[in-house]
Amino acid sequence: MAKNKSAPQPYAKPDQIQIRGNEIFSPLRQKWIPLTPEEMVRQQYLQVLVEEYGFTHEQIAEEMEVTGRGSAQARADFVIWRTPQDKTAEKSPLIVVECKADNVTIDRSVYAQGENYARLTNSPFFVTHNHRETRHWRVLHEKMPKHVEEIDGIPHADATDKEIKELIERLKVFKEDEFADLLHQCHNVIRNREKRDPVAAFDEIAKILFVKVFVERELKTKKKRKNLFSEEFLKDQIGNNPLEELFQKTKEHYKADRIFEFDEKLNLKPATGLEIVRLLEKYNLSDTSEDIKGIAFERFLGKTFRGEIGQFFTPRPIVEFMVRMVDPKEGEVICDPASGSGGFLIRFFEIVRQQILGDADRQYQEFKAKIEGDKNLSPEKKATMLRARFDEIQPTLDHDREGSRLWTLANRCIYGTDANDRMARTSKMNMIMHGDGHGGVHHHDGFLNVNGIFEGRFDIILTNPPFGANVEPSDKILEEQVTLPDEVEREYGRIYGTPYKEAQARVRAAKDKPIASLFELPKAKGNSTLGKIKTELLFIERCLDLLKPGGHLGIVLPESVFNNPSLIYVREFCENRAYIRAVVSLPQDTFVSSGASVKASLLFMQKFTRKERADFETKMAAADKETRGKYAPEIASRTKELEDATEEAKKTRDTDRRKALQKELHEYGKEIEEKIKREARALLKERFPYPIFLYEAKFVGITATGETDRVPNELLPNEFKPADIEFTTIELYQRFKVDPEPFLSAGPRA
Repeated sequence: MAKNKSAPQPYAKPDQIQIRGNEIFSPLRQKWIPLTPEEMVRQQYLQVLVEEYGFTHEQIAEEMEVTGRGSAQARADFVIWRTPQDKTAEKSPLIVVECKADNVTIDRSVYAQGENYARLTNSPFFVTHNHRETRHWRVLHEKMPKHVEEIDGIPHADATDKEIKELIERLKVFKEDEFADLLHQCHNVIRNREKRDPVAAFDEIAKILFVKVFVERELKTKKKRKNLFSEEFLKDQIGNNPLEELFQKTKEHYKADRIFEFDEKLNLKPATGLEIVRLLEKYNLSDTSEDIKGIAFERFLGKTFRGEIGQFFTPRPIVEFMVRMVDPKEGEVICDPASGSGGFLIRFFEIVRQQILGDADRQYQEFKAKIEGDKNLSPEKKATMLRARFDEIQPTLDHDREGSRLWTLANRCIYGTDANDRMARTSKMNMIMHGDGHGGVHHHDGFLNVNGIFEGRFDIILTNPPFGANVEPSDKILEEQVTLPDEVEREYGRIYGTPYKEAQARVRAAKDKPIASLFELPKAKGNSTLGKIKTELLFIERCLDLLKPGGHLGIVLPESVFNNPSLIYVREFCENRAYIRAVVSLPQDTFVSSGASVKASLLFMQKFTRKERADFETKMAAADKETRGKYAPEIASRTKELEDATEEAKKTRDTDRRKALQKELHEYGKEIEEKIKREARALLKERFPYPIFLYEAKFVGITATGETDRVPNELLPNEFKPADIEFTTIELYQRFKVDPEPFLSAGPRA
């Protein structure tokens, strides 16, 4: 075969990708090919295989048919053998690689494609790769398809059989139960060896998990085959406590986030720390699926702490339902002023991130289909146009590029506070594991402004506030709650401008006053002085204040808020400011595993726009005026009658009768005022009508013990939907929004 004269020397510089104009050189195929984004990913990964894993070109085949039937649809990007001799002898390969362009979201269909190619070639390993995500898999050939195990990496070129076996055994990706059980083991080690209470033991686990994430992200590269977060590595280090040294580096890395105190240390004996490392070292947190980490982490926390801090963990099925009910979109800004473990914020981040990636995929694929369908374009021209479109889209997905779509999501759209410093730290760690967005989460009183959390800012509020406690008149706004370092204050002012400065000024003006003095609801019952108020009630007003006009609120509340006659003023307060969109009653045991026995409901509201608020207030004033006019003659007549009788009693010096008449007049005034308010409110509802979705759920995907696996759930479409449920709650709500009429005569569950 004649040699391609235009080709460079094939193996002279394997570390260089060679491009000329609209073409890229394939060393394996020994030819120039159109420079498409897909081809760039493929040739760059070839570099990784050669440079980092030590494979030679003689061990690798590119664009190889794997069916033996000449099907162009079954071509593996790379097929890799243990030796060139194995390749020549057409033995089963070691690894199959499936590459995708960076604008393609790697999903289950890609994993299935990689597994299929691995099974067709009898390869024990396959890789799915682009620059967004690289995942490594072991195929269980002794089992049916879909039996694969995710592992941390693939064997290097010179790996022995023993090393391959060790690779499979170590650095496995967590399964939910494995991760949760392992964290329990670590927790028990600390409790037993250090005699720590559960909460203090958790603090130390949190620190070590931060260290592990830091080491995996910053120190461990695929070029190094030694796991730095390992008992062996730490024992080899010079120093009395090498794990403490790693913690100090980790603390410095997260310094700007103020996750740890300046003088904070790892409060474990070196031997205890090494044992925790030994238990954790074979697992890779950074490469583990975010869903698995999140579910397992919260399962561990919920079981470990129960009533101690279990109240901070909203069950995942409830989180998923509430987030889906408000239907978040790119560009919207969310806040949870009682963020706990960060569940609502994390799920918002995941959903919107997927929307962004999906939209980028759609843009690229639509352009690609249009270009490929144009017969007038040469392959080289198509490649140029595809690459140009790719280069337009890709910067918008750069997490580190300020102003990009993903950077904006992570840094300008997610905010939360929690008054418990442990939970603020936990939510930050949880978000870091899920891909970030932690910078907007603060240890701070949820009723007070901080960073970008101030009135009128948010499109979405989702929260599960603490129940049962009171905000007392003695709970004052303290100096340290309103004072920030000058450089921090300037930075927030730069980002958020005048609204932020005005919001901070309002809080500073109330320094040393009761927190409740910032709110209207504590005075809504007509009290002249501030009394104590239930925390969850004040959170309702706080959430409505934080929302933009037209913004959406989803909040977990005790059912008493909806049916206690003494709280009618709270319900009317809400009706005066927002549409009540839906109320979903939850089973009694929904939050038992979180340490709360109170029966709860989910309230969804949409704050009035300025126009809607003006319309509502105009109609409210008109209803009040009309109702007062209706009763004016009666009031005048009855009042005159009682006042005349009182005057007569004065003249006759009948003190007892005078007092009785004065009391009767006072009681009449209260009764008629209540009657006017009730009738005016009823008249207002007639003139400002809108439907409210009401639903009583029996199965919400969680048991009284906190289990969420394979549990009946009628809230969202899932494989465990109860057999007698035709439509899930959210499906009914979506139908309700389109046409509420069929629901108005429905039974108690809808």
